[in-house]
Amino acid sequence: MNNIQTGTTRSSESDTSTRESSRVPLVGNVRSTKICLRHRERLAVVYVRQSSPQQVMENHESRLRQYELVSHAVSLGWAEHQVLVIDEDQGVTGKTADHRSGFKRLISEVTLERVGLVLGLEMSRLARSSKDWHHLLELCSMFGVLLADQDGIYDPTDSNDRLLLGLKGTMSEFELVTMRNRLERGRLHKAERSELFIGLPAGYVKLSSGEIIKEPDEQARDVVQLVFNKFEELGSVHAVLRYLVRNDIQLGLRAQNGSQSGELFWQRPALATLVRMLNHPIYSGAYAYGKRVAERRMVDGQLRSRDRRLPREQWKAFKRDVLPAYITWEQHEENLRQLKRNRSRFDSPGAVRQGDALLAGILFCGKCGRRFHTNYGKKNAYYGCSSHREKVREQECFGLCAPAIDALIARQLFKAMEPAALELSLHAVADEQRERQRLHNHWDQRRERARHETDRAARQFHAVEPENRLVGRTLEQKWEVSLRKLNEVEEEYRRMAESIPAKLSAEEQLRITSLAQDLPALWNDPQTTNADRKAITRCLIERVVAHVVRESEHVDVTIHWQGGFSSQHELSRSIHTYTGTAMDDVIRERVTQLHQDGLTARQIAARLNEEGISPARQRNPFSRELVWQLLSRFGLTKKQEVIQPGPQEWHLAALAEHLGVKEIRLRRWARNGWVHASQTCPNAPWILWADSDELQRLHQLQAAYTPGICRYSKELTTPKPKPPFNPE
Repeated sequence: MNNIQTGTTRSSESDTSTRESSRVPLVGNVRSTKICLRHRERLAVVYVRQSSPQQVMENHESRLRQYELVSHAVSLGWAEHQVLVIDEDQGVTGKTADHRSGFKRLISEVTLERVGLVLGLEMSRLARSSKDWHHLLELCSMFGVLLADQDGIYDPTDSNDRLLLGLKGTMSEFELVTMRNRLERGRLHKAERSELFIGLPAGYVKLSSGEIIKEPDEQARDVVQLVFNKFEELGSVHAVLRYLVRNDIQLGLRAQNGSQSGELFWQRPALATLVRMLNHPIYSGAYAYGKRVAERRMVDGQLRSRDRRLPREQWKAFKRDVLPAYITWEQHEENLRQLKRNRSRFDSPGAVRQGDALLAGILFCGKCGRRFHTNYGKKNAYYGCSSHREKVREQECFGLCAPAIDALIARQLFKAMEPAALELSLHAVADEQRERQRLHNHWDQRRERARHETDRAARQFHAVEPENRLVGRTLEQKWEVSLRKLNEVEEEYRRMAESIPAKLSAEEQLRITSLAQDLPALWNDPQTTNADRKAITRCLIERVVAHVVRESEHVDVTIHWQGGFSSQHELSRSIHTYTGTAMDDVIRERVTQLHQDGLTARQIAARLNEEGISPARQRNPFSRELVWQLLSRFGLTKKQEVIQPGPQEWHLAALAEHLGVKEIRLRRWARNGWVHASQTCPNAPWILWADSDELQRLHQLQAAYTPGICRYSKELTTPKPKPPFNPE
């Protein structure tokens, strides 16, 4: 028995020695002499990574093999508590280390001299980029860290191992490039067959067979069609967005991922969504792939990626008439041109806006041919040419105020539309009726959907067993929510129907017809916006060319109508002064003649106004003071003749003495408009008008003065109207 026990003991000792020898680091049945005591005193790090979330969900064997490296580290001589598993990079690609927190943690542990061995299933698990791989390799060499995979153990300080590790890293990166190229070629081949779809826009659904069809939901399909119809009508994405929001029209979209993937949900339209819809060729029945290319650039020290849209000839795949269409290809092309015209750039007129300048974007300079820019001042808009500032040279092109040329264009538009007034009125009635019918159809669809949801919730509630209250209470709450939603939709529809009836009344039709036939009244109607006027103008006029001469009040205008016809016109603009112009000679000759005939300044002003001669600025007619200035400039009178007061007129000093007030106070009253006053020219004496009533008011104003207090009643500070000018 002793011998047997001894043998057993020896046998046990032999098994123990065999197990201990098996713990000697062997990889590929080859004894490793690279692991030293200093390596075992540190941690053994097992790095676990899979490239995508799909691999995490499906490739369970790969993940299991990576976690089994823990037992492999134990077999190499590390205690189990010395093995650190870093698995934070699950589902993250290895082509870059920017977003891999686990890899950054591994680098940190290596540089802190806590790691003796790094284990990975293969080198591609650690890095797919040569930059990241060689960075890790260099750090492991500096801090004496070994690397191990399923094929062996490597010492980065050994030249042969360093060469082998470098080759493995290069092969890993090349493998990634090869896989990416293989996938890209397969994707391109599928795109060339018009079968590759990465997310579908609103209005389209992909069947399980791979076929692309229009949205089966009628309301969602009609809203998509409405977007294109309204853009063709309004011509602006912002206008379409305002129309949809104003009428509470939402887009029907399909969830692309998540638990509700494929389900239809309703969302308030966004500007970016509408722009993508108008730019997407799929709505015209065309298939396109590779419309954009990613460009990388450094921004604030960081590498950023941005997509750049490619011209059509550089798209990777493009084929027309292969998908169901909402619009024709010609309409899609016109939409793209309209979007380009809406951009506020030097080569496009820009979208119509609410400014009061009628020709903004379509008025051109007759001298240099550039587009006039529009400035909005406190009173009137102004069209100006900025070519001299852009080219840094002396100004040769000049602009003009908007009201004069806008009025000319409006008159020409009335003449052009007058023969078609009856037809326009009929179209206006039909368009309004069509618009109302479209809105009511949309609300009928919303009501029908709400009723269907309510009926379905009711059926679900009644189908459950009465005893099953756990489910019954939930279905009852869902039914109540759908009932409240139905009531809200019905109430909104009722308010809409009251404000916009489905059919035009006889009175409304008569009003639309009368307004359409009276174009000036329709044009000046308060409900007609500036954007409406500009849209009408651009429908009929392609461009307007104005040739403005600085010294002349006459402007030559050429209207280029849609269709190729052109018409020539002339208008008179207000200028700062007539000096140096032909009109200055006319006024000089006429004023000289009237002065030689013995007429006074008042009589000369009245005669000029009767003959239709207006001052340069054209704001007010000729006055006695303005004639005095002309007589003085023409050398036809003396200074003392110019400043002589007329009946019931006073010099400022004389009136101040009569009232018993200081001249400075009376001058302040004149500047405040508390007394009728004027100057013949700058720095000339003040001439004040005051009859007996005004003298009495001014006496009361003086009596009400209290030192330190400048508050007066409105009756005392408001002068009576000055009698009209009588040249006799």
